[in-house]
Amino acid sequence: MQQDSLPAAEKRRLSLVSRIKEFGENELGLKKSDNYETINLKDQSTVYTVSASPKDKLALVTWWFPVAGHVPYLGFFDREAARRERDGLLAKDLDTFVGRAEAYSTLGWFKDPLSLNLIQGSDLNLVETIFHEMTHTTLYVKGQGEFNEGLAQLIGKRGALLFFEQTFGPSHPATLEARDSITDEVLFSTFLVSLLAELDALYKDEQLPYALKLSEREKIFARHLEKFNRVKGLMRTSRFANFGQAGLNNAYLMSVGLYHRHFSLFETVLAQKGNSIKDLLLFFRNLSEEEGNLIDRSREWLSLQNVRNPGVSS
Repeated sequence: MQQDSLPAAEKRRLSLVSRIKEFGENELGLKKSDNYETINLKDQSTVYTVSASPKDKLALVTWWFPVAGHVPYLGFFDREAARRERDGLLAKDLDTFVGRAEAYSTLGWFKDPLSLNLIQGSDLNLVETIFHEMTHTTLYVKGQGEFNEGLAQLIGKRGALLFFEQTFGPSHPATLEARDSITDEVLFSTFLVSLLAELDALYKDEQLPYALKLSEREKIFARHLEKFNRVKGLMRTSRFANFGQAGLNNAYLMSVGLYHRHFSLFETVLAQKGNSIKDLLLFFRNLSEEEGNLIDRSREWLSLQNVRNPGVSS
């Protein structure tokens, strides 16, 4: 790696990458790979993601690819190409959302580079992102975006906390920030679940005509944006500061939900596995060999555990 042109803080973060990967492989059970052995210093390597959803249903449009199966977004390195795709989806009367990804995984097919923006960001974001993408390389289930992103979100955050605790100590500022990040994740996930539940009930009301559903959802959006301002006041980090600033629609909310909607579910399974990420990965690897939606299968498994152990909450 050519590091001479990097400022001191970025060099320090770059030097952390090998330690992060080693920790992920040895302590978390993540798959070894040649990813993040190179960095692109000339290009931010921004990935633009395009998502779409019906206006009266909480479901993302999917696209099928041979390796990944049905995927709930399209990725573009070119912003104009992303906008053209969005415009085509808007013409079909769909809600759309164009987001940005700081990193991506090729699921082990190629050597993924380290993007410059990760080195320019915070230590916490660097660690969370690397563990997140390593999770995709370790376990990726075709056609199950909510499971794949939800699991990677959990391991990114919980893995980062473990990394900072063991590397710098429990009282280090980075460790405290990682702990605060999890607290905020729980707050946001709880808020999001409430919002999506209210929308889902509206959309499934067969007595309401389409136009009325669209007008009523705007009231729900407005009410929950006000609610979020109160929730945001309880948060300890700025991770969710930009939520809803460009307005709400189904595509945006479902795209956000891919990562945050089921955080409590994954946390509960992790607790059942003794807070061992290695055991969690083994459990989900075995569960993925069976047919069915893994989010639903996880809920069924937790319900069974509660029957066997009534004192455990899910």
